[in-house]
Amino acid sequence: MKSISTSTARVTNPTKTFSSGWKWPLLIALLLSGGAGFSFWRLRPAPVAQNPTPVITSADTPVYAQKLGWKVIGIHPHDTRAFTQGLTWHEGGFYEGTGMEGRSQLRRVEFPSGRVLQKRDLPPEVFGEGIALAGDKIYQLTWQSRIGYVFDRASFKLLRQFTYSNEGWGLTYDGQNLIQSDGSAILTYLDPQHLQPGRQLKVTMNGQPLARLNELEWVNGEIWANVWHSDWVVCIDPISGQVLRYFDFKNLLPDKMRTGREDVLNGIAYDVEKKRLFLTGKWWPKLFEIKVLDGTA
Repeated sequence: MKSISTSTARVTNPTKTFSSGWKWPLLIALLLSGGAGFSFWRLRPAPVAQNPTPVITSADTPVYAQKLGWKVIGIHPHDTRAFTQGLTWHEGGFYEGTGMEGRSQLRRVEFPSGRVLQKRDLPPEVFGEGIALAGDKIYQLTWQSRIGYVFDRASFKLLRQFTYSNEGWGLTYDGQNLIQSDGSAILTYLDPQHLQPGRQLKVTMNGQPLARLNELEWVNGEIWANVWHSDWVVCIDPISGQVLRYFDFKNLLPDKMRTGREDVLNGIAYDVEKKRLFLTGKWWPKLFEIKVLDGTA
C-alpha cells in the first residue's frame, strides 16, 4: 500500500497577509459574490487522518451467517460398522467412504435399505477419509498417510494413486475441481486430472476463521461442510470463503443412541434432482432425510 503523508500544511491567517490597503475591498467583493469563497472553505475535504483506515473490499466485509431451519422427513437404516468419512448420492443410492485402520472401505450402498451392494477394502495401514464423485471416477483420501486413490466408479478398480502434503479430511467436486479439507480453516482446490493443488480458500464465519472443516458437499453452487465434533453444517461461499448460512443439527441423533466415542455427525449427501439432503455420522444407526425450511436447498 502506498504511504500517505500524515503532515498537514500550515495555513497562514489571511488577515495577516493582506495589506490594509486592499483587505476591505476584497472582503466586500466576497460578500457581494454570494459567499462563494466561504463555500469553498466549507466544502474542501477534511485533512487526511494520521492513521487512515485500510480500504475493505466486499470480500473482506464480514457477512453474518443466517441460521437455517430444518425438519426430518425420513429416517432410514445405516450400517453401525461404518465409520463414515464421506458420503455422496448418485443414481438412486450412495457411495460411502469409511475410516479406521484395517476397516477402511469404499462402498456402494442401496437406498433406502442401507444394504451394502459393493465394497473395496483399502490397505490395512491407511485410515480412509472423504470421497468425491467426478464423472466415472471416485476419489478417496486418507488421513495422515497423505495418499489418495482414484477408482473406477462402476468396478471399483484402482486406476491410480496420488499424494498431497496436508492431511486428508473431506472431499467434494464442484464440476471443475476437487475441493479438499484438512481440518483447518483452509480448503484446497485440486485439478482432477493432474491432482495438483491450485487455489486455497480461507473460510471465515462472522469475520473469524472457521477451523475443523471436515466432510464436504457441493450444494447449489456452495460448499457445505460439517464442523468436526459439532452438529453444525455450514454453507460456504466458494468465492469469498465466508459462511453465509448454517444449520445446527443438535439432537438429530439423540445422545442415548450414541456410544459417546467418536460417533459424530460426518456424512452429507445431496440429491440434486429431488432436492433432498441426507445426513448421517460415524457408526450411526440411522441416515436422515432432511427438508430445509428456508427453501434454499
